[in-house]
Amino acid sequence: MLSRTASSLYWLGRYVERADFVARLVEATVRLDALSSRPAGEAAWSSALAVSSADGAFEASGAELTPRHVSCFLTVDASHPFSIKSCLETARRNARAVRTALSREAWTAINRGWLIFDNREHPAGDMATLNLIEAVKAETRGFEGAIHHMLRNQTTWFIRLGQAVERADNTARLLDVKYHILLPEGERIGGLVDRDQWTTLLQTVSAVTAYRWLYSEGLRPVDVIDLLLARVELPRSLAASVEETVEILNLLARREGQHGEADRMARTRAGRMARTRSGEVIANGLHQYLEGFLRENDDLHAAIGRQFRFA
Repeated sequence: MLSRTASSLYWLGRYVERADFVARLVEATVRLDALSSRPAGEAAWSSALAVSSADGAFEASGAELTPRHVSCFLTVDASHPFSIKSCLETARRNARAVRTALSREAWTAINRGWLIFDNREHPAGDMATLNLIEAVKAETRGFEGAIHHMLRNQTTWFIRLGQAVERADNTARLLDVKYHILLPEGERIGGLVDRDQWTTLLQTVSAVTAYRWLYSEGLRPVDVIDLLLARVELPRSLAASVEETVEILNLLARREGQHGEADRMARTRAGRMARTRSGEVIANGLHQYLEGFLRENDDLHAAIGRQFRFA
């Protein structure tokens, strides 16, 4: 496979995953904001910007920190690369570059997702925003389903590799921001606002039902952290994303007949993750752990680019 083709497939996977994540983040924040009094609602939207790495771009825009302005910025604003619209435009551009490698269903899902935002202004009101988000989620789910029904070869492996790397990054950022930033000053840890925010975090990663299956003592932050950090059963956990990255790199290595720098880094990280215990991470500093994880994930991303000679 040509390196530029592999690069387009990898970035296609990353940007579709990112669009889906931002959509889920906006949906959860709209619902949390509806349940919160100020300043809790403002803190929720501020954290949404931080999780999506859009806080700097939003500040530079000069817009007022209001639910309408932030939700517009994260959905239909194409002036920066962090919005759903920008993610889907970039995903579609990469998909066009490898159109012949994709099934009709995969291409159609990407194209329909992009068309949702064609000449669309910011929806008026929470219900309109939620309807927009639901349409985006339907197309990203359609793309995911189409990928799983394509041939299991380098095309699907590079897309899944991009998704796994992006998913790890998103979950780590989400967990870090909630643990350190989201709770407004003066609010009690374990209080109503805190519980609503931890529930929103679970909703963002579609883990509410999974949490209830795996933990029987009610909603506890320590258990939410354990679920998102170390439970491989949850597809969006750090442990699951790390394991999937190793699996896909192994598949690509067997096809090529050789391993490289990215394989070694991914295996080392997976071995360390297998020994990780969430209680020890919390005791030693969750923020420091997640910062290290994000740096390592960026290093792995760069190693993947070097190993497969991405343009």
